[in-house]
Amino acid sequence: MGIFSKISSGLKKTRDSFMSAYSGLVSSFTKIDEDFFEELEEILVMADVSVATAEKICNELRKTVKEKRTTEPTEIKSYLKEIIVDILGNDNHLKLDTKPSVLVVIGVNGAGKTTSVGKISALFKAEGKSVLLGAADTFRAGAVEQLDVWAKRVNVPIIKGAQNSDPAAVVYDTISSGKARNSDIIICDTAGRLHNNKNLMEELAKIMRIIRRELPDADIETLLVLDATTGQNAVNQAKEFGKVGDITGIVLTKLDGTAKGGVVISIKNELGIPVKFVGVGEGVDDLQPFSPTDFVDGIFGE
Repeated sequence: MGIFSKISSGLKKTRDSFMSAYSGLVSSFTKIDEDFFEELEEILVMADVSVATAEKICNELRKTVKEKRTTEPTEIKSYLKEIIVDILGNDNHLKLDTKPSVLVVIGVNGAGKTTSVGKISALFKAEGKSVLLGAADTFRAGAVEQLDVWAKRVNVPIIKGAQNSDPAAVVYDTISSGKARNSDIIICDTAGRLHNNKNLMEELAKIMRIIRRELPDADIETLLVLDATTGQNAVNQAKEFGKVGDITGIVLTKLDGTAKGGVVISIKNELGIPVKFVGVGEGVDDLQPFSPTDFVDGIFGE
């Protein structure tokens, strides 16, 4: 199954829910008026596009409809798709050009963080890059073992610390090892922090200070893993994590398990953070680099 097919398949629940309502809207109106826009806004919100983002989309659509002098509801789909793609932007690629580069993965427990680390490692490995994992999630029982299983599965080395050891020390050791090994990519899995836990958030800030001190010239991507099934709560989590450090991208997991895929649009519109990976299944290759065009085509079934 190709990349687009996987994303399209993973968006089935969102597509079925959204397109059923959208098709009903288009067929029930013979002209584009304010009632049409109000109903469209409601449909977007039901797909977990936030109210603010739904309003923006509809306002942009009003302008386009007026400029194009469009009167038929059946003609607006292409305009709507273009507006959403434009909101999602074109900054969805990782910037990891230095050697080594560092990927720090953060997020709350249960979002699929450690699994995402394993799958991202597999993607880099398939590109021929040398990857080193750092198991800095030392607080959660079994977290180091879980990452170790992934390291063996995708055949990449791992630096581990004992349970409840200092996560920042593990990160330091990982960076030192990465330099010695001449690794291309260093990936640090951090503790599954609750975004309102002050001590754990301070620990994350400490980790980031060590990385910048030891690798001052390295490209650093900080990816926040969010569970798509939590809907708008995912946006709130991103806001809180953003207070601690510079989040450069989102990994949105479990997109195949929800009809609320519209949260992707809200995250980018309200926070300015691009989605860089989406999880659309359980397989090792079911974490896919995010493509705004493929995403929108997947929602509209095209």
